[in-house]
Amino acid sequence: MTTSFQDVASGTAAWHRQERRQRRHVQWRQFRRGIALPALVFALWWAAYAFHWTDSRLFVPLGEVWETAVRLLRNGYLQTSLAASLYRMLLGFAIGSVAGLAFGTVLALSRLFDNVVGPTLHAVKQVSLLAWIPLISVWFGLGDPAKIVFLSLAAFFPMFLNTFEGIRSVPREFTEVARVLTFSRWQLWRRVVLPAASPSIFTGIYLALIYSWLATLGAEYLLSAGAGIGNLLTDGREHFWMDQVLLGVVVVGAVGFALNWIAAHLEARLLRWRGKSIARY
Repeated sequence: MTTSFQDVASGTAAWHRQERRQRRHVQWRQFRRGIALPALVFALWWAAYAFHWTDSRLFVPLGEVWETAVRLLRNGYLQTSLAASLYRMLLGFAIGSVAGLAFGTVLALSRLFDNVVGPTLHAVKQVSLLAWIPLISVWFGLGDPAKIVFLSLAAFFPMFLNTFEGIRSVPREFTEVARVLTFSRWQLWRRVVLPAASPSIFTGIYLALIYSWLATLGAEYLLSAGAGIGNLLTDGREHFWMDQVLLGVVVVGAVGFALNWIAAHLEARLLRWRGKSIARY
């Protein structure tokens, strides 16, 4: 029996190792496909100046952008700008997404609250995000508090709407089975509603991250100047430093890609339990 158990354990471990290798292989293949287009763009960018296809001042060689990146990294300007933008974005995202999750949950679970507050929120969501800037600047000034309020609004509505729709779309059969099993309200929420609504909630997180990052650049453009990637782009535009402008564009795209990658991997890890939650009870 001992030998048989060891054989089974060894076989299970080998199967898990094989599964991990296959998963890493798939991820590496997806990564190679994902970088194919950016690599082609950078290759054409280099070739445009290497073979003298253009000499426009509106576009600079890739090597010049790289030298600017090294210079700004050495003097700390790029790190300071990126850290300031990410701090505002993450703080605004955290405030807006938590508030959106809370409001979406309460409205989805309470018909009374939905009837009282829902029409107002659904009307306010129709207002363009940029239309709030004059009011926010009057109420909160032009500094970081105003920017964080603006970013919180950008994250709030996608999180609120996707949470609301996700919970409202939970199949009635799930809740009926939970009542038959005499689930408490906490068990119903944790074991039935949350697993069923989690894909929609994570869609809200994706959108909130994207909107928060885009809104960060908009806030740094439209509100008062300060440290940030938006300020780096503005300085480059005003002084016609196209190397700095193009560097800022590359940094913005790289940060957006990184945020999306992190969110996707967090979703894959956190939703592993989704298929097991109801089966346990």
